[in-house]
Amino acid sequence: MDSVMSFFGLDCAKRKEKEEERHLRANDREFNLSYKYATNSIKTSKYNLFTFLPLNLFEQFQRIANAYFLFLLILQLIPEISSLSWFTTVVPLVLVLSITAAKDASDDINRHKSDKQVNNRKVEVLINGELKSEKWMDVQVGDIIRLENNQFVTADLLLLSSSEPLNLIYIETAELDGETNLKVKQALTVTGEMGDNIERLAAFDGEVHCEPPNNRLDKFTGTLTFRGEKYSLDNEKILLRGCTLRNTEWCFGLVLFGGPDTKLMQNCGRTIFKRTSIDHLMNVLVLCIFGFLAFMCTVLAIGNGIWEYQDGSVFMAFLPRQDGVDAAFSAFLTFWSYVIILNTVVPISLYVSVEIIRLGNSFYIDWDRKMYYPRSDTPAEARTTTLNEELGQIKYIFSDKTGTLTQNIMTFNKCSINRRSYGDVVDFAGQRVEITEKTERVDFSYNPLADPKFHFHDHSLVETVKLGNPEVHAFFRLLSLCHTVMAEEKKEGDLLYQAQSPDEGALVTAARNFGFVFRSRTPETITIVEMGVQRSYDLLAILDFNNVRKRMSVIVRSPEGKLSLYCKGADTIVYERLHRSCNKLMDVTTEHLNEFAGEGLRTLVLAYKDLDEDYFQEWKQRHHEASTALENREEMLDELYEEIEKDLLLLGATAIEDKLQDGVPQTIEQLAKADIKIWVLTGDKQETAENIGYSCNMLREEMNEVFIVAGNSPEEVREELRNARLKMKPDAEDEPLFLKSGMLGKKTKVVAEETVDGEYGLVINGHSLAYALDKSMELELLRTACMCKTVICCRVTPLQKAQVVELVKKHKNAVTLAIGDGANDVSMIKAAHIGVGISGQEGMQAVLSSDFSFAQFRYLQRLLLVHGRWSYLRMCKFLRYFFYKNFTFTFVHFWYAFFCGFSAQTVYDEWFITLYNLVYTALPVLGMSLFDQDVTDTWSFQYPQLYIPGQLNMYFSKTAFVKCLLHSCYSSLVLFFIPYATMHDTVRDDGRDIADYQSFALLAQTCLLIAVCIQLGLDTAYWTAVNQFFLWGSLSVYFAITFTMYSNGMYLIFTASFPFIGTARNSLNQPNVWLTILLTSILCVLPVVAYRFLLIQLWPTINDKVRFKMKQAKAAPPPPPRRAHVRRTSSRRSGYAFSHAQGYGDLVTSGRYLRRPAINRSAMFSPAGRQQGSAQGEAPPQRYQPIRDHARDHHPTP
Repeated sequence: MDSVMSFFGLDCAKRKEKEEERHLRANDREFNLSYKYATNSIKTSKYNLFTFLPLNLFEQFQRIANAYFLFLLILQLIPEISSLSWFTTVVPLVLVLSITAAKDASDDINRHKSDKQVNNRKVEVLINGELKSEKWMDVQVGDIIRLENNQFVTADLLLLSSSEPLNLIYIETAELDGETNLKVKQALTVTGEMGDNIERLAAFDGEVHCEPPNNRLDKFTGTLTFRGEKYSLDNEKILLRGCTLRNTEWCFGLVLFGGPDTKLMQNCGRTIFKRTSIDHLMNVLVLCIFGFLAFMCTVLAIGNGIWEYQDGSVFMAFLPRQDGVDAAFSAFLTFWSYVIILNTVVPISLYVSVEIIRLGNSFYIDWDRKMYYPRSDTPAEARTTTLNEELGQIKYIFSDKTGTLTQNIMTFNKCSINRRSYGDVVDFAGQRVEITEKTERVDFSYNPLADPKFHFHDHSLVETVKLGNPEVHAFFRLLSLCHTVMAEEKKEGDLLYQAQSPDEGALVTAARNFGFVFRSRTPETITIVEMGVQRSYDLLAILDFNNVRKRMSVIVRSPEGKLSLYCKGADTIVYERLHRSCNKLMDVTTEHLNEFAGEGLRTLVLAYKDLDEDYFQEWKQRHHEASTALENREEMLDELYEEIEKDLLLLGATAIEDKLQDGVPQTIEQLAKADIKIWVLTGDKQETAENIGYSCNMLREEMNEVFIVAGNSPEEVREELRNARLKMKPDAEDEPLFLKSGMLGKKTKVVAEETVDGEYGLVINGHSLAYALDKSMELELLRTACMCKTVICCRVTPLQKAQVVELVKKHKNAVTLAIGDGANDVSMIKAAHIGVGISGQEGMQAVLSSDFSFAQFRYLQRLLLVHGRWSYLRMCKFLRYFFYKNFTFTFVHFWYAFFCGFSAQTVYDEWFITLYNLVYTALPVLGMSLFDQDVTDTWSFQYPQLYIPGQLNMYFSKTAFVKCLLHSCYSSLVLFFIPYATMHDTVRDDGRDIADYQSFALLAQTCLLIAVCIQLGLDTAYWTAVNQFFLWGSLSVYFAITFTMYSNGMYLIFTASFPFIGTARNSLNQPNVWLTILLTSILCVLPVVAYRFLLIQLWPTINDKVRFKMKQAKAAPPPPPRRAHVRRTSSRRSGYAFSHAQGYGDLVTSGRYLRRPAINRSAMFSPAGRQQGSAQGEAPPQRYQPIRDHARDHHPTP
């Protein structure tokens, strides 16, 4: 039965009890199948061939309007109450259902194709002692599989063995967190011994007990039981689906979780059906319209009852009543008749038009060349077509950092050595020149071991190195020795650095290019090439980095026997340990550091000291005792480090740029002008996130204060948030002020906006955020954060990202947008009203879950300020006009009822009723809704404030709807009573009677159509040839169809269907008819023109002012003036260039992470090397491949 239900797509979620613990046995499918674990097949599609029609129709009829029109169709099939033919409803209804079904089918077919492509990938599986090629979907829990270099990880695996020393493997997690840095995983020794021995692997029968499926990417707990021994399993031994194997020939893994149970798929979460705020408002308005419709029908039914009771008996002689029908029953039937006739207040074509408009605006995003990224051949893509207008109402943006704001590339930009700053380029007059791609680069071809991807522009530094300046040599010697980088040299001169952080790699690469090449290391030695001469230093100690020390040091012995300590770290820390003789040098270096920090660069200070041999031997003995102590080991080591790291001599400082994506600061500045608040939610450490905040101009020194919330208990966090709030607004109430919100009984507590004087920033850590997101404290967090201009959340988990978004969605009457590029951003992207994925060379998981995608963060401003604003403006104009023209159309019926004995007779011809929304008025309003724009895209960027009305729902709201209603009421009065009065007792110019029902119907519908077309012309701000064609074409089609349908030929062929024979030619050749049309049109339009004129003159909006400026300019505005590059200085160090994790010193000296032994070679600066170096000078930027900490707690870094 389960298989049948599954086949029909009706899997029951409660079929299987919730899994408490996973238990599996390697190479035992029968044992594992008994637990009914999910296979490795994934399914993201919604329908199959059999379920599509019933499920899709069920979904479509859940829309109130579709169900309403089905109900109308049933009413029209009842002859006693129907005064309209059934085809007036069935044709539009079938059309709407078909278009929507076709769109849903297309989307689902694409999902099926994607699923099939992934499920049919091949992988080698160990089955019955042999490696067999199997499809991914056939892999089961407990299978052992073999992966090769550059292959995707098939499922969540326990690493068993690998081709690398010490059972290491290197993986890229771009699909999970958007990072291209390599990470290291290591298998247990007991399983690593099996290597690639198929017999031993086939005989492996270890049992794993581990956590059930969950979405935590950074944690794993479990045990492996093998040969009676139990081994602990953690995240460092697990390979997650979506990762890619790199720099590793092969590895074997045991499948723990498959398909939907993998952490990748668990993070995808449940797909939420997103609807725009206009959709929600429309639902409420449609219900209100139904109520209004019922009210009108009740009034007319009562009128019919009264008329039948008083005057109906007079007509019984020639219109006898049917048996059993009295005045009351006649009124009841009339009620339903008018429900059918007046149904055009909610025409089904409204929903067809809305879908077409959204689809058209989606194509504009897809086709926009200004959002196309040529480097990766990536266009912008609207992955959903139902949320376009929501892009024009965004108030909060939640952004990831790594890969979204930054490129995850570190570059060595500047340095300060011995009172001199290097890195700037100056012209002949001594003025600094802005560095661009055309600026001449330093030629490193003299160095055959130089990295061709490294670029530097200040030629004076390389000249100083060549001249043998001792301070400069000592500076780069320190950079080549004081680090934990691993070097790999698979062929002579081709060095690849495996750095635990990109900034470490950038510093070592800089030293390499300036002639101090780190070449290899062992646990006891470091080999470097100094200006062409290979030298080997004894590595005696590594004084490791941690978050308290904020520095690292190495103690080395040179080949000449000289003992030296080299140290690098944060300036405030190193300055405290400098010798007094460095005071003057320190002052100059501090000035340089202030300049570097002012440019948003990440800085480090370098220092050294020479050591006495006897003192060092005595210190080394105490160090050995402390490192082997069982108690207070950390404290004892810290004391020893403090003792030896004193009286250092300052060498200089480095400045590294954490490269932002192009245009990020400018984009953030533009969005801020549009009153959009940007919150950064990142897994990075606080210093790194702060530094990016300053680089992006989100945090500025001009801010009144930047609050840091880092409490370690709920009480501390609450106190810090409260103190921050009271500093910003001392008179703030203790309890938040709530606004009334909610529709149809669904009340939500919406926190009111609180304005503050000045600008503030908030930085909060992940552990503090966990307390702040508790129900008892979440409103305090929300109030404090919303008072701030910028909010940065550090060390947050994927779940916390989604919780922050949900908090703002729940308690703020605002539209949210989340943007990211990794699987750790998926939950946030799905939680927000709009999800945007950054596509390109990084992971695609975020893109697959997003509503819109593009390659660069800077395209976000065009998506919102141009496409979003235009889409919202067009949709609001469309709705206002659509309701106007249909209420006007319907109200004429209402007034006519009082003159036809409430008999439910239609005022218009049946064919006009059918074609009014489908043909006569469909294309002109679509033309306006697809092409209209109040100002051009250039002016939209010039004045981001144009975006603000969308956030305030100023273009379409309940108030705007009521105005449409009143406007329609006035127009309908004019359109009914003016023609009625002019036709009453009127004759043709030849004396014949013209005051008949058919002539009046023709005049009324012609006046209506021309009046609504004129109104459309007034609403259109941007005329194109298409708009003109649609408008004049629709009027021409109206007259062509009218003359055709009212012709003798149509009457003779279809007598019952075309009774208006000759009406058009008899009426429209009369001057008084055209005069009536002119009079009604003027009376309809005159109040609108007058009202708008007074509004623009007395209360002009921002749109009016900008349009006036645009007209004055007569052309596109001149490009905005380029801002001169002003050098800023800053005493702030928001982030030092040292994103280390503690514990790497031990790993380096233990040799656990060493790859293959170094090649025995001599370094030569040969001409061949020069040619090789220069030939590769145009290579793309260097990407460093960090190794992550494997001994300490691991934190996700988005």
